[in-house]
Amino acid sequence: MFPVVPERALLELARTEGGPDTLNLLVRDQDTRRLLLLRAVLDAAEAAGPSVCTAAQKARLREDWALLTEADRLPAADARFANPARARLFHPLTGPWARSCLRGLDAAPGPADGERARRLRRDLAHFSAIAAVVAAGAGIPFRTRLTARAGVLALPSLGALHTARSGDVPVDVTCTEGRLVLRQAAAPDVTVHLESGVGAWSGALAWTPAHALPGLTRTAPPLPLDDLDPYRELPDGPGHGNLRTPLALDDAERKRWLQAWSGTALALRSGGAQRLAEAGALLRCLVPLETPPDVGTGRGSCSATRREAFGGLLSSTPPDAVTLAATLVHELQHAKLAALSDLVTLHRAGPAARYFAPWRADPRPYDGLLQGTYSHLAMAAFYQRRALVGGLPDRDWAWAQHARYRAQVGAALPALVGSPDLTVRGRRFVDEMAATHERMAEHPAPRGHVARAQAYVASARALWAQRHASALPPSNG
Repeated sequence: MFPVVPERALLELARTEGGPDTLNLLVRDQDTRRLLLLRAVLDAAEAAGPSVCTAAQKARLREDWALLTEADRLPAADARFANPARARLFHPLTGPWARSCLRGLDAAPGPADGERARRLRRDLAHFSAIAAVVAAGAGIPFRTRLTARAGVLALPSLGALHTARSGDVPVDVTCTEGRLVLRQAAAPDVTVHLESGVGAWSGALAWTPAHALPGLTRTAPPLPLDDLDPYRELPDGPGHGNLRTPLALDDAERKRWLQAWSGTALALRSGGAQRLAEAGALLRCLVPLETPPDVGTGRGSCSATRREAFGGLLSSTPPDAVTLAATLVHELQHAKLAALSDLVTLHRAGPAARYFAPWRADPRPYDGLLQGTYSHLAMAAFYQRRALVGGLPDRDWAWAQHARYRAQVGAALPALVGSPDLTVRGRRFVDEMAATHERMAEHPAPRGHVARAQAYVASARALWAQRHASALPPSNG
């Protein structure tokens, strides 16, 4: 069922690149996995006992799926945009929703505890909102009842209704001719007019429209800037540090995003045409995050990706276009490598955190070291390409960034290459990463930047060794 990754594609990706065929292979596979995940949700609901998923909830799921199926058979109203059913199901934040549903549905039989039952009830109700949005985008007239969550009815890609009452509130929805009428008790009706692609407008103060950035290129559709979806929050756990707070944008923040975005395509292209192409092929939405206080000022920012939300990128408000472009380069490598790892077993290393990574204070597991080294290799290439472009005002800064990233990669590669846990294809992959790192020496950074970068890595290694000497494996120096 899943495609075989050709050797050419494996080596392209090892160089942190990827032509159209290679990127399309990753995208198609991730989309297939999303459909299988959704099928798993429906199957788990059908198999669940009545104490977990009631007969009424199962019947509603079937109705919603039938509405999605009807919409999927219709051609897109606007040729610039994908089939509305597939586009919504493949939207990155549908992945976290589906995973949350499975966690609730896969619970052990028996009486459900209050919190789990409430979460599952809200998860299943959200599927009804997804189906309604898809049907509206396909031009299917319908009447349905949806449920607002904690006083907010989120209609993904359209916007959100703030209900007159708090809590979980029923909202009756009627859709005709590109217009939604939202009706709740003891409040005026809200009429919402759909726009092409992303967003819907209304004169009612209770409605907050979804926002999108202009297409990255002239032919690309708008890119959702999603600060409304209830599944945009990062899960708790050490993997994402303190990056768990999504940001609801005000006008000032939205303008800052738009200002940075307007120069991002040019900044990406300056780091190589490949960087612009991969952003166009892989990026499906941006999720704004609050900036943690320890990020600092100037060009500081924070960002993340989620494996279950392929195509989504979470980021604090970027200070400028180059920072946003670099964020895209960095995070999209994580998305590429995660997608490749679903298709190819690169290593069989365990989860023990024992490896030195110059960009982290804590020991890393092998897979975490591979992910970090891969993204840093792409950053070294991105800044080297920028530094080689004549006339850029920040050329010296780009050289400094390149030297630092390259030195960090050089310190991590021995552990990757020397691991006995690599598979045959995994060894080809990391060997090509090492060769790519070596080829960068053909255009070296100024000596001063190289010396400072090497001193930085040496200092990081010495400090790490003081704290974690017993965990340092022989292959990691």
